[in-house]
Amino acid sequence: MFNKNIKLILAGLVTIWSVYEFSQGHIMNGISILLLAGIFILFYFKNEFILLAFLQLRKQNFEGAKKWLGYIKNPEAALTQRQQGYYNYLHGIMLSQTNITQAEKFLKKAVKLGLSMDHDLAMAKLQLAGIAMTKRRKREATTLMNEAKKLDKHGMLKEQIAMLKQQMKKI
Repeated sequence: MFNKNIKLILAGLVTIWSVYEFSQGHIMNGISILLLAGIFILFYFKNEFILLAFLQLRKQNFEGAKKWLGYIKNPEAALTQRQQGYYNYLHGIMLSQTNITQAEKFLKKAVKLGLSMDHDLAMAKLQLAGIAMTKRRKREATTLMNEAKKLDKHGMLKEQIAMLKQQMKKI
């Protein structure tokens, strides 16, 4: 909801308030207020609306996830670069159910901006491979699928990759 820089300014002001409480001898107040500053710093690195959208997505509630992402009006100002990647990643996953052209646009932007976890990047590339295969771009789909396989270090997407390979043989 707040600009990313406002969160840091609020964390700094709350930290100064905490130091003042420590200097006055109110140790418990200082500790409590310092924890409050930690919340602002947490929300700088992990956007609250993206976290809530992921929670809704885990419940398979696409409308709820779309509602939480809708609260982010200007992603470039409110989010860091990685958070913008996850913002586009979530939009791409939700749109892949209805509009694959728009989903492809969002997923490519998410890969370009970067995702912090390898399995998320692998999932985005696997989604892009499926979209490329749907649009009869076999070479691009094969390249993206191989990149997804390299990024999937724990074998979480092994079944989806095998299924995509079977479907690719039909093209």
